[in-house]
Order: sequence, then C-alpha cells, then structure tokens
Amino acid sequence: MAHLRHRKFNTKETYPEQKLDNDLSQAVVARGTTIFLRGQCPQELDGGKNIESHDPVEQTHKVMQNIKQLVEECGGQMEHVCKVVVYLTDVRHREAVYKTMGEYIKGVYPVSTGVVVTALARPEWLVEIDATAVIPD
Repeated sequence: MAHLRHRKFNTKETYPEQKLDNDLSQAVVARGTTIFLRGQCPQELDGGKNIESHDPVEQTHKVMQNIKQLVEECGGQMEHVCKVVVYLTDVRHREAVYKTMGEYIKGVYPVSTGVVVTALARPEWLVEIDATAVIPD
C-alpha cells in the first residue's frame, strides 16, 4: 500500500442497510507529489461532451474512469488516491453511486466525504467526484 491508511474499514459493516462494499479509511497519511483533481463529471475529458446516460451508475463509471485516467496521466495509480468527495443531486442515488465507485477503489482505502447538493453545473449531471492523490516519494 502506497500510504499509511489509518483505521481502515469497509462500508458493509458501517452501512449494512445499504449493501455497500467500499474500502475506506478514517485518515490517510501521505508524503510525496500531490495531485488535486477538479471535480469530475459524466463527460468526456477531451471536448467536455456529456455522456448520453441519465443513469447514476453509468454516470459514476464515467466519472471514475476520468479520475483513473487523470491520475495515470499525472504519473500515479489509483492506489495513490487518498481522498474523494462525492457530490450527489439526489440522496436516493447514494447506494448506486457508492457501489460503482467502490469498484475503482477496492483495496485503496481513501478517506471519503459525501455531500448532497441542490444541483451541479449542468442539470443532467447526477454525480460529481473530486479526488486527491499523492504519488509517494
């Protein structure tokens, strides 16, 4: 593991009613080159074209694919992700979004904060996720 993940846990114990399976931590201690990602939305990185889907799962896949691509373009790997902030426009999408996000952070254990907002920059967006990664020294 690239960084010290303090108090690791899995959401299936924390939120048993939501059938989630995300590896998270209460804190991450990291040292190295920091990558701050802009909040990623369900759109193409090149050109900014939205994906066609209004499904929270498909939108989350695109968001997480963008995060993975950007981290790798900056010289990192998903295991270097230390923090994610998830913005949802509807709390009812939480389980679907977190299940999908969990596919990309299995074994990573970032810290995570979830926020429900009134709207995102475009009305068709259901989810936005920003991430911070640190490439170890």
